[in-house]
Amino acid sequence: MGKWKLFDVFGVELEYMIVNRDTFDVMPVCDVLLEKTAGELVSEIEFGEMAWSNELVNHVIEFKTNGPAPGFEHLSDSFHTQVLKANEALESMNACLLPTAMHPWMNPFTESKLWPHEYNAIYEAYNRIFDCRGHGWSNLQSTHINLPFNGDEEFAKLHAAIRFLMPLMPALMASSPIADGKNTGQLDYRLHTYRNNSKRIPMVTGRVIPEPVFSKEAYDKEIFQKMYAAIAPHDTDGILQEEWLNSRGAIARFDRGAIEIRILDIQECPKADIAICELISRVLRQLTQNEYAPVSELMKWSTEALDEIYTDVTKTAEITLITNKMYLNNLGISDSRMEAREIWDFLYENSGLELPAAETILDSGSLSTRIVQALYGDISRENLKKVYSKLASCLEINELFEV
Repeated sequence: MGKWKLFDVFGVELEYMIVNRDTFDVMPVCDVLLEKTAGELVSEIEFGEMAWSNELVNHVIEFKTNGPAPGFEHLSDSFHTQVLKANEALESMNACLLPTAMHPWMNPFTESKLWPHEYNAIYEAYNRIFDCRGHGWSNLQSTHINLPFNGDEEFAKLHAAIRFLMPLMPALMASSPIADGKNTGQLDYRLHTYRNNSKRIPMVTGRVIPEPVFSKEAYDKEIFQKMYAAIAPHDTDGILQEEWLNSRGAIARFDRGAIEIRILDIQECPKADIAICELISRVLRQLTQNEYAPVSELMKWSTEALDEIYTDVTKTAEITLITNKMYLNNLGISDSRMEAREIWDFLYENSGLELPAAETILDSGSLSTRIVQALYGDISRENLKKVYSKLASCLEINELFEV
């Protein structure tokens, strides 16, 4: 991102799965899509301000801002244009894009196919060490927000704010209640599985919420060096000794002067994703400017204390009752208990933003809640396909899913 200052610019990445238009089973044809669109086999295509790229598995495609964007205005339309372009190219393969953070019935142990081309050595190393066939690796689609910082002082403020707000983020963006053809009982099952995807070498993911470190030197010592040392016996060729090995839910990219937030489930359409990204970014800006509590207070939060709230919210999303009075106080709330959706109502009101898509989510519940409601307790393959085909239609027309 370069030497941009706090909230000067934004980077957004959206991942979608490719499925058969008739059966809705996953189709590992990302390489075919990229080759057909570019005219040659590539791992990335640039379209001016937007770009496409491959991911770990060949049934997932990523759309992203091609470098930093000055704001969120028009991003919904820009991403929607990419969706339409991809769906048009996929039509001849009888395929289409499907939103949400997890495929509802994919068997990742039999259906996963790694990206077989450029960077394959990296993916094969991951697969050899971690076995990337599980849900936490090969059945997940997420939204990433990249926020810039310039120097240690800005990094400290931004990292403190992101760590503090992370436990509440799934309340807005949970979209993965169904997996293996079952209601998982977790409104954000993607995050439930994600925390265990590096269990062979726990230091790679940590506790998802990063450690309380607030300088480049401290981050290198407490996270990077410990992570590199932990994986070294399994990575004798040194292929994975890079910043991007870090799999926490928010990762510092000092090579580009940004922190990348990775815990957000992809929504049903770009309109929903961009609205939530804008709201989260605005609240983070307010936190870095001491509008709720001094940043010095946010820095005091241990990973363990934040993880306790985060774990609850990944399970019950917006209806989670937050009972940590200090956490609420640091958000300017005097109540001793409050549901996550009420906290977001409060934060939205104080944000000064007018985001109709965010208002729909705050009023109607997370996408996970709406998916569960739409299924009416019937999780037969036929009914799952019916509901998820409606979600595919929402993506095609860039409108929110309504029950």
